[in-house]
Amino acid sequence: MTKPKSKIQEYAEAIVIAILIALFIRTFVIQAFKIPSGSMKPTFEIGDHILVSKFIYGVKIPFIRNTLIPISEPKRGDIVVFIYPEDRSKDFIKRVIGVSGDTIEIRNKKIYLNGMPYSDTYGVYTDDFIIPGSIQPRDNFGPMTVRPDAIFVMGDNRDQSYDSRFWGLVDLKDVMGKAFIIYWSIAPYEKDSSFWGRFSSVISRIRWKRIAQLPR
Repeated sequence: MTKPKSKIQEYAEAIVIAILIALFIRTFVIQAFKIPSGSMKPTFEIGDHILVSKFIYGVKIPFIRNTLIPISEPKRGDIVVFIYPEDRSKDFIKRVIGVSGDTIEIRNKKIYLNGMPYSDTYGVYTDDFIIPGSIQPRDNFGPMTVRPDAIFVMGDNRDQSYDSRFWGLVDLKDVMGKAFIIYWSIAPYEKDSSFWGRFSSVISRIRWKRIAQLPR
């Protein structure tokens, strides 16, 4: 006759199962991220909390990051979260501008895709000054052809984004997923605020209109 489980054992098993399910969902299905910078303004503001679909681009083997079950690949216009190539301990979020085989060139802030002007629907420019390409690639770049299994990305806040113009392409295997919803948003507190000042301002800092927005 099987000995009945104790309450502690039942609770422990339930907790372990819940943790395993949460880890599975976080690894293969959906993961939450917080926007720490303004490189994607106005699409994402500092303090936006987003959900990223990890399943949409296929199931990847953890750590190795080889695709086990391919489903789709990032398309132009997708907003993707990826492992930052220059520091793999960090995650970046940018918009896909070019995919495999595309040739990207930027002339005086205007993007050209395969020799044709790119319909820059989401790009925002806040600085009228044009930086020569001989100084840095922000406003004049390329041409560069995107190699297979890679993408070219840029922040929507074009003049305030550190992206593929500066550090190159993103390997597809390092793409973690596609951003699909803002589930929470709160403005940063003032750095010189006291503890109670920060606490009392929480409600006023919540951006209610941004919650549940679907990024375009």
